[in-house]
Amino acid sequence: MKSFKYTINGSGYKVVINSIEDTIAEVEVNGTPYRVEMNRPPKKQVVTIKRPAQTTTPPVTRPQTSISASALKSPLPGVILDVVCKAGDTVKKGQKVMVLEAMKMENAINSDRDGVVKEVKVNKGDSVLEGADLIIIE
Repeated sequence: MKSFKYTINGSGYKVVINSIEDTIAEVEVNGTPYRVEMNRPPKKQVVTIKRPAQTTTPPVTRPQTSISASALKSPLPGVILDVVCKAGDTVKKGQKVMVLEAMKMENAINSDRDGVVKEVKVNKGDSVLEGADLIIIE
């Protein structure tokens, strides 16, 4: 329902359009209902949505179903700020291996076991989703 106010020859009119079907419109003018036949059907309104310009964002690493049980997974979606270890490094349980920014907070990602880093799956600046493999520890 759309409502309009018109002034014609100094007189004020309140027009409410209740419905439109094909070329027939149900309207009220100053509270009095009318059926109005239009010469042609109303134009279909086309809404165009413009998206903001795409900025260059790092690719998002999707969670993968890992066959290896030795993968350290992301606890939250976020952006990798720093990778402290590299392939071949020996890590201890509780040792910081990377920093993840999530919800404007820096989160230290610690190793959940002792072992050797077999593979680092992410790089500094990568966006990751919850559950994504970060590093593989053997």
